[in-house]
Amino acid sequence: MSDSQPSKPADDFIPVASGSLLDPLPSQLGEEVFEILAQSDAVKIERIVSRGHSSPAEGWYDQSQNEWVMVVSGAGVVEYDNGEEFYLAAGEFLHIPAHQKHKVSWTDAKQPTVWLAVFY
Repeated sequence: MSDSQPSKPADDFIPVASGSLLDPLPSQLGEEVFEILAQSDAVKIERIVSRGHSSPAEGWYDQSQNEWVMVVSGAGVVEYDNGEEFYLAAGEFLHIPAHQKHKVSWTDAKQPTVWLAVFY
C-alpha cells in the first residue's frame, strides 16, 4: 500500500482505459510494482503487485485519506499498529480509516499478490 496521496493529476496523466488487473504479471519482482489506474483530486485507484514483499520494518503507513484495499489474487497480511492482523485472500477486502497506522507484514512469495487500492 502506497503512502502517496491523491493529488491533482499531472496534465499528461492518462488513465488506463482498459486492461486486466491480472495481466501481465511478472514471474519475478525485485521491487513491488505500483500502477495508478485512475486519479482525480479526491480519489486514486492503484494496482499493486507484490511477491514476498512486506512494508519496511522501521515504519508504519499513516495516510491522511481512507484506503479501501482488495486482494485480487494471491494473499497478504495487513497489520495495524495495535497488533490486529487481517489475512486477505483473493476476493477479500479491508477498509483502512485515515490515520490508522498499518503495514503489509506478509505477501505470498510463491505467487504474485495483486492488490487493488482505492484512496479517498
